[in-house]
This record gives sequence, C-alpha cells and structure tokens, in this order.
Amino acid sequence: MTNSNSACGCCCCVSDPLWPGGFGVDFSLATDDFKSGIDLVSQKILSHGVTSFCPTLVTSPPSVYHQVLPQISVRNGGTHGAGILGAHLEGPFISKEKKGAHPEHCLRTFEAGAFQDLLATYGSLDCVQIVTLAPEMRRSSEVIRELTKRGICVSLGHSVANLSQAEEAVQHGATFITHLFNAMLPFHHRDPGIVGLLTSDKIPAGRRVFYGMISDGIHTNPAALRIAHRAHPKGLVLVTDAIAGMGLAPGRHTLGQQVVEIDGLNTYIAGTKTLSGSVATMDTCVRHFQEATGCSVETALEAASLHPAQLLGIEHKKGTLNYDSDAVGAAGRLAPPRICSGLLLQCFFPWMLVVFGKPFGVSPTSQPSNFLMLNDSLYVQATYIAGEEVWRQDVSGM
Repeated sequence: MTNSNSACGCCCCVSDPLWPGGFGVDFSLATDDFKSGIDLVSQKILSHGVTSFCPTLVTSPPSVYHQVLPQISVRNGGTHGAGILGAHLEGPFISKEKKGAHPEHCLRTFEAGAFQDLLATYGSLDCVQIVTLAPEMRRSSEVIRELTKRGICVSLGHSVANLSQAEEAVQHGATFITHLFNAMLPFHHRDPGIVGLLTSDKIPAGRRVFYGMISDGIHTNPAALRIAHRAHPKGLVLVTDAIAGMGLAPGRHTLGQQVVEIDGLNTYIAGTKTLSGSVATMDTCVRHFQEATGCSVETALEAASLHPAQLLGIEHKKGTLNYDSDAVGAAGRLAPPRICSGLLLQCFFPWMLVVFGKPFGVSPTSQPSNFLMLNDSLYVQATYIAGEEVWRQDVSGM
C-alpha cells in the first residue's frame, strides 16, 4: 500500500551498485534462462525508483563466471526495464575469515600470475564495472593497479585488512568500500581497520573514498549509520545487497552456491545465523536512512544518487539536473517549499534528483530525461526513462 501523502517532487533516478538478485532471480547461478531472469529484475525494480543497476555475482566457481558474464551487456533502460551499468564481481578474492555468506570452497588467492589469475577466474572483464577484493591478500596491489588502468572500480570488502593495508590499496587506486562495518574487522581505537579510511589523512590529494551502507535496519544499527554519516557524509553510498528472495515470500532461496532462508526481513545461510544479503528495496533503504540519521531529504537522496555517480565517474551523465544529462526532469505537482524555493538536488544511481519549489523547465534542446515522481514521504509514484513513463503506481495503492 502506498503512502497517502500525495504531494510530489520530480527526481532523477538511476541504480544500485550491489545487487545479487531479486524476485526469484539469482545472478550467481548459470541457468539456461539467465537473460530472461535479468530482464525480469530490470522490469520489477522500476517500481522502486531504480533505472539502472550493477548485477552482482558473489563468490562462484570459474565456470559460473565464464557462463554468466558473457550474458551481461551494458545497456540503456527503457520500457523493457532498468539499464545495466556493468557487472559487480564480489569475490572470490576475499578473506576466508570474513567470507560471510560466500562459499569457502570457492575462495581464491592471487598466485604468481596475480592479474592473470584474476583473468583466468573471470574469463572476461568486458562488462565488469566493479570488483570487490580483500586488500591484505598478497599481490593485491598490482591487481588493483591493473583493474583501475582498465577503468574498473576496485572495492574493498570481506577483509581483515588493517588501516595501513587499506590505505595502501587506496593509494594504488581503490575507491570504494563494499558494505561498511559488515564482513570486516570491527573498529578498534588503536587500529580502526578499513573503517579508518573514512577519516584517514593518507588519502591521495583529490581522491575521495566512497563506502556502501546497507540501510535495511538489519545489517547496520542506526547508531552506526549516524557515526559513519557524520564522519564522512560526502562518501556515503546506499546499497541494497538484495538477493534472489527480495520481493518473494519468506522461505528458502539461493545465493549463488548457498541456500539461504528468509525470516521476515532477516536473511541467513540456511541453518545458521550468518546474514546473507538483504531483501530491502532501494526506496526502503533511502527512507530508513533518512529516518535513522535525521538528515535532510536532500542528503538522503544524494547518498543514493549523486555519490554513486561520482564513485563511477559518470556524474556528468547521471545524477544532476544539468541540461543534456540523463537526469533532467520537470515536476508536475511539486512538494511544498519546506526546503528552499527552486532548490536542485544533484543525484544519481540507485535513485534520483529532486526539485522542491517552483517547476523546473526542460530545455527544448536537451536529451530525453530519466526521472521519478515521488510523494512527500519518498514513495515512488512514477518512473520515467528517456522521457517515457515506464511505471506508475496504481491509484488503488495495490
């Protein structure tokens, strides 16, 4: 049921960088109907304000990467569904001690070949946008350098790295932390580990470290959300870590090689209490983040939009209301001017750009826009891609 508040704002919208699956589709399974599965997810997530995303593969055998990755293609969104920005490969070059829900028998290390080992495992990097690895692994620095040379974002995660190891990884090109606080060493005052990157004074000049936060009310306590946001507000990126069971009834589902069980909003490896992804949608994460931190609407939206665009270096195309960007839009009925009249919020990725106050005109020479209509409580009312309506909330709220 949708929120009854009908005041609306216009927002640009885009995607989620950590999305292992949803609606019964597991991106880490090499099935015969993989392409139809990715099409289903692309269509379903439009109702949650997502117009592009990164299908995510968790730790898998090389054969899975070799079969699945050739079937993922970068594409624009449209009436068929959300666009695809490229794959996110989360593993298998991660820590055994912090493997989380990743299958231990599939974990790998960098041997003498280092980057060649990675290529042999994945088979191809043609469609890859992000790679998550553990920076404490031997020879990881040369792998990070090679990936960044190819324009691939390197993210740190599932790791027991100390702060100096994390700082070295950033100095070699890493720019992201996959899901802060989860699957890493806890903060310690004498060695804060990867968490310490949020306030490190050894980040190269002109570089910003971004960090993912799973704001589902399960993975991260509200107090931890507030600590991270206040320490480094400009680097926070909301991610869902959504698995195949998202959008389905509680029960047993898959996460790559693992069987997981959904109990309410909790997802565990079956028979354990090990968290295994999330079933929260992106719009839910935005609302929870805003409520938990007490931040402004603008700030919440930037965490799900502008910041991910900056992370991937595509803020010139996504996440702003600049003419000729994908995010140009105009509002019909706008939210009341409780912020400031005509304020333009820059944003991207799993989400949107909002205009509060007076209507914002679209230049007749600008490209067709991607945008959302939201009500005052940040519930999605309609989604547009290239200026065309691709989803609208049923007036009955069903």
